[in-house]
Amino acid sequence: MPLNPDAVGTTSEPSEAKWTSKDSLLYALGVGAGATDPTGFELEFTTENSNGIEQQALPTMPVVIGGTGGAGPMSAIGTFDWAMLVHGEQAVTLHKPVPVAGTAMVTGKVAAMYDKGKAAVVVLESEAREPGGDLLWTATMSAFIRGEGGWGGDRGPSGPRNVPPDREPDQVVSYTTRPDQALLYRLNGDRNPLHSDPAFAALAGFPKPILHGLCTYGFTGRALLHGVCGSDPARFKSIEGRFSSPVMPGDTLDVKIWVEGNEALFQTWVGESTVIDSGKLVFE
Repeated sequence: MPLNPDAVGTTSEPSEAKWTSKDSLLYALGVGAGATDPTGFELEFTTENSNGIEQQALPTMPVVIGGTGGAGPMSAIGTFDWAMLVHGEQAVTLHKPVPVAGTAMVTGKVAAMYDKGKAAVVVLESEAREPGGDLLWTATMSAFIRGEGGWGGDRGPSGPRNVPPDREPDQVVSYTTRPDQALLYRLNGDRNPLHSDPAFAALAGFPKPILHGLCTYGFTGRALLHGVCGSDPARFKSIEGRFSSPVMPGDTLDVKIWVEGNEALFQTWVGESTVIDSGKLVFE
């Protein structure tokens, strides 16, 4: 078994992450901002020089800034076939709104490793701090690695989380992705050919390249920002969700939202299939 359970607790040295106004604009376009109303709604996320409008960054942008603090934590977990890895869950907690441009020191940690029998789950945590030391955001992602379980370790948490109430959603926000959405989103840094190369996608069992899970996550974050937070990033405090099915570029995403107090439970659907579940937003 090539994974190393003793890697749990490994922490990387801080690595510098920088992003610019252009990076914020590109991320916003990559997750669909401005697609239906390019000269009106969402100009604060898609332009930097519109009269009377101050540029802002989308709250889910940390997923493309700085990763998990360099290669340290992931390289410590052992060897495995990267083709067997899928993104399981993603969470982001914002301690202040994401700056349009900035510098952060990002530190990563192997938070947990679970033995699911025929697979392993590796949980990575990261935190980003401004040069002065103030915490900007923390993020958690889990990697589900097929074929790497079986060492007799803790199976970890299981069962449903963030289950919506048994009633119709309070609102449904729908966005249709572009047929070339993955080609645009990959410019944010994830150049995995699964999202661009038809031959590679076929080897993975897909009829064509699939959309990045984090692109679907960004679309979902936009739906929650506008549907729950009044389009104000300062009200958007944290988001978490589990990836459950792939999305194809061109699919329509239906984000179903149930609001309870200062939390909103959500699911993202494509037709009759759930593509993100166990979703929760905390907002002000």
